[in-house]
Amino acid sequence: MMFYIIRRMISAIAVMAMVGAFIFLLVRFAPGDPAAIIAGPTATEAVVAGIREKMGLNDPLAAQFVRWAREIFSGNLGTSIFSGSPVSELISQRLQPTISLSLLTVFLSVFVGTSFGVLAAWRAGGLADRVLIGFSAIGFSVPVFVIGYFLVYFFSIQTRWLPVQGYKPIGEGVAAWLLHLILPTLTLSLAYIAFIARITRSSMLEVLSEDYMRTAAAKGASSYAMLFHHALKNTGVPILTAVGLSFAGLVGGVVLTETVFNIPGIGRLVVDAINGRDYPIIQSVLIIVSGLYVLINLMVDLAYTLIDPRIRY
Repeated sequence: MMFYIIRRMISAIAVMAMVGAFIFLLVRFAPGDPAAIIAGPTATEAVVAGIREKMGLNDPLAAQFVRWAREIFSGNLGTSIFSGSPVSELISQRLQPTISLSLLTVFLSVFVGTSFGVLAAWRAGGLADRVLIGFSAIGFSVPVFVIGYFLVYFFSIQTRWLPVQGYKPIGEGVAAWLLHLILPTLTLSLAYIAFIARITRSSMLEVLSEDYMRTAAAKGASSYAMLFHHALKNTGVPILTAVGLSFAGLVGGVVLTETVFNIPGIGRLVVDAINGRDYPIIQSVLIIVSGLYVLINLMVDLAYTLIDPRIRY
């Protein structure tokens, strides 16, 4: 196991190096000149050239990449071009909304998705199964922002049950914090609930058709024991894979959801940075997200051995 972890860490470093180079080039080749944006529309060429020289944008790309990589390895994420504040400080200020939304989404998606999948497999071909199939089609096909606007229209504009947008820190009260996260969490969770439920359903159907399940039923095992003590345990690996993919895929959904509901999280920070060509913020957030993605994949692979003792690395 230790040798496997070491190999994965080495491969993760190589992957992060390639990802870092790709992010750096992608940001640099994107349309727009940050020096011209900072200088303003009335600035002269001389002023823009001076700003470019001060920012080091006239240096060769290789030199800029080495300088940026050296700062990342030293823990210095740089300074925002527009606000002048350290990027690490800006990210830390936006962490709580994004983490709150992500954790609530994962918890709701896993709990509801797994429950729906088990119920649909138990009643395969019945009403619950057909409802799940229809719900999954909607969850997969409808974009996040469309779902968000629909929920806002119904729960905020028509019924006035929930706030339209915004975020309240948990320090101002758990009730207010949760009230402002209900709609964003529902919006972001629907697609992942559908995905996890479909994976759970197909895995449960496969396990329920095994001989040992028929033997357990012949011995008089209850439906609860068959579903949760026998079948669900043996579907842990595909469900865990679905959960890992869902957690890693939250990045794109969080950006759209925070934009729709005006939540001051990491997603909004990235959108604002892209609009302003704030290189340090864009690069830092993308490299952190990429690192989390690699870490989640490693943790999922290691968790397989805890769920299924037959798996050895």
